[in-house]
Amino acid sequence: MTNPSPAPETQVADAVKGNWVDTRAPAFARPYLRLSRADRPIGTWLLLLPCWWGLALAIVYDQTLRWEDAWIALGCAMGAWLMRGAGCTWNDITDRDIDAQVARTQSRPIPSGQVTVRGALTWMCLQSLLAFGILLTFHPAAILLGVLALVPVAIYPFAKRFTWWPQVFLGLAFNWGALLAWTAHRGQLDAPAVLLYAAGIAWTLFYDTIYAHQDIEDDALIGVKSTARLFGDNTAQWLRRFLVATVGLMGLAVIFTATRDASVLALVAALAGPWAMGWHMAWQLRGLDIESPEKCMVLFRSNRDTGFIPLIFFVAALLV
Repeated sequence: MTNPSPAPETQVADAVKGNWVDTRAPAFARPYLRLSRADRPIGTWLLLLPCWWGLALAIVYDQTLRWEDAWIALGCAMGAWLMRGAGCTWNDITDRDIDAQVARTQSRPIPSGQVTVRGALTWMCLQSLLAFGILLTFHPAAILLGVLALVPVAIYPFAKRFTWWPQVFLGLAFNWGALLAWTAHRGQLDAPAVLLYAAGIAWTLFYDTIYAHQDIEDDALIGVKSTARLFGDNTAQWLRRFLVATVGLMGLAVIFTATRDASVLALVAALAGPWAMGWHMAWQLRGLDIESPEKCMVLFRSNRDTGFIPLIFFVAALLV
């Protein structure tokens, strides 16, 4: 495919209005920052929060808080921004023909002609190398996990072509940080981290099914698969199942974490996290309207708060 000819700068259709990229970033950098979804920060939060869950529960698990944990938290934040950007750039490269046929994504930098494929590849490599530099400061076991994370990241953009469950592959990629951050603190991977990872995957199935309902008509026309298309009018019932799975698996992760050395009060505080998270997900279900792309986007973005809720209780468990 030939590279698109340069096009005038344009805001991406589903970007946050008045975001810093469109209003304050240098003009030459805006197309590349849009490739990284810097104008749509919700994805970075959804990638970062499982990292912080894993770190907090790892500290509860061994009752050991070290100065290096502050670096792990900061490193995860920087790495999440960079790798979310690299992953989104890779997604836009592989999906450039599909994006050109979907109303919501036609304004993205590659199909709109703001960035060439070669330029996007260069930008993706730069972000990946910077993230790898941060990863090298972590425990060797975490470094290995970080490298393995590239597998689901590489596969995800193609998943919608061969399975009705591409959201599973997104969950595998987006929640990997729960495993990585736990291992960065502990130096090894333990069962509670795996349960937490599984809870994150169920949560991703919940919020990304809502997100996918924005494009359901265009996806049907061009043959792109998604859980939104698969579930159709039964979406609410499936989302309830994902809610139960998220709360149940995270609750198990907390139990296996806190019953090792933590106090009863710490266990109760940590268990309040998935309980409260479940209520926020239930609130989303009450407001769900799969026929309204605008409502689906609002609910999808609200999952930043959903992910913060258990983190607050996990941190509280460290203090009691």
